[in-house]
Amino acid sequence: MSQTFLGMPHAPAGVGHLHGDRPFPDAARDALANTQLRRNLGHATATIRAKRASVVGELDDWEELRLAGEALKAYTMAHLDRLLPQLEAAVTARGGVVHWARDATEANQIVVDLVRATGTDEVVKVKSMATAEIGLNEALAAAGIAAVETDLAELIVQLGHDEPSHILVPAIHRNRAEIREIFLREMPGVDPELTDEPRRLAMAARAHLRAKFLTTKVAISGANFGIAETGTITVVESEGNGRMCLTLPDTLITVMGIEKVVPTWTDLEVFLQLLPRSSTGERMNPYTSTWTGVTPGDGPQTFHLVLVDNGRTAVLADPAGRSALHCIRCSACLNVCPVYERAGGHAYGSVYPGPIGAVLTPQLTGAATSLPYASSLCGACFDACPVRIDIPSMLVHLRSTQPHPATERAAFEAVAWTMASAGRFRLGERLLRLGRLIARRGRIRRLPPPLSAWTDTRDLPAPPQQTFRDWWSAR
Repeated sequence: MSQTFLGMPHAPAGVGHLHGDRPFPDAARDALANTQLRRNLGHATATIRAKRASVVGELDDWEELRLAGEALKAYTMAHLDRLLPQLEAAVTARGGVVHWARDATEANQIVVDLVRATGTDEVVKVKSMATAEIGLNEALAAAGIAAVETDLAELIVQLGHDEPSHILVPAIHRNRAEIREIFLREMPGVDPELTDEPRRLAMAARAHLRAKFLTTKVAISGANFGIAETGTITVVESEGNGRMCLTLPDTLITVMGIEKVVPTWTDLEVFLQLLPRSSTGERMNPYTSTWTGVTPGDGPQTFHLVLVDNGRTAVLADPAGRSALHCIRCSACLNVCPVYERAGGHAYGSVYPGPIGAVLTPQLTGAATSLPYASSLCGACFDACPVRIDIPSMLVHLRSTQPHPATERAAFEAVAWTMASAGRFRLGERLLRLGRLIARRGRIRRLPPPLSAWTDTRDLPAPPQQTFRDWWSAR
């Protein structure tokens, strides 16, 4: 039977955490009303920004490193057809098993089958954006398999029956008092006298996880990089939980997006300088774990690598949007984004929030969404991105592909008609002065219908008392 090519598949709806159930403006409006959330986000992002600025300022060749990272990612995306089979061959030659998954559904089924084959009903997990994207925890739970998150922030989110709101710091929306309450309520055997001192909270989590590390036979991880040249997988982290998961269990299953491949071991030299400085504001990650296949008598004796597409090939097909796949998940763009700092991560409805989520999520899903409008286009995300992803230009491109409300189209057509004639422009300037009548404290916050569709989510500066032309004539 012949096969018919129907185009590049996107990430399917109904599985995983890419398809939000509310438009961004509605969800953001609720988040803006949460003053505690805004305080938590403002404090956390300001702290991370200051640490990043300090360690980036130590390097005279930071911009050259960014250029090198951009070039390496562009080369990799242009040669995925060669690099991915090379990675598969290298992993297989060293005792690993490689699986290919077109989407989240296939990836989840592969992992569930692999865990079932071991006869266990519990796994430990390293923090992984890929497994969160495909909704692996939910798929495992449906199969009767418990997944225990071992990253502290992910553990807080899991015990709190919550959703992550930041790529690097999933529980950034929680403060110490809230975390204490979650531990007291959900963590078995926790000391009832537990305080909200960070050291005591970390000790409670460590005691809870230690038994899991020592008794669980299967671990699941993501991957920061997969080296095509040698078949080596790399995970960077800060707590040591990853090192425990990657070395103690009998079976290790790694779920990796296909864009995480890098050509050679030497290429890590660039990314291992860019990533820690951009993500946690550190010169290097406290733990950098690398492994190549299986080593007899040392570490997991069975290793599976699941390579996931889930819409990435569709992103790669768009020349104007493909550089979103260059993202190394550092979250630097989130920490400088004024929209993210106020709305938080949950408003984006995707496991990828912030500026990178606003460009990556719509391309992975192929769905019409308001996310490309969740930006002021200030450009801070481009300046912070360690691999120079031009997110503002991509947002403008994606906005041009989304359907525009009839009122908005009519408004812009009217503006274009007015500005096409000097006489109409002068008349428009005079009429705009009427806006001062409805301005309050220098801003126009509400317009009558149908223009209210604009001020529902935006405000406008009050027109000045004197136009530029008037000022020029009177000087």
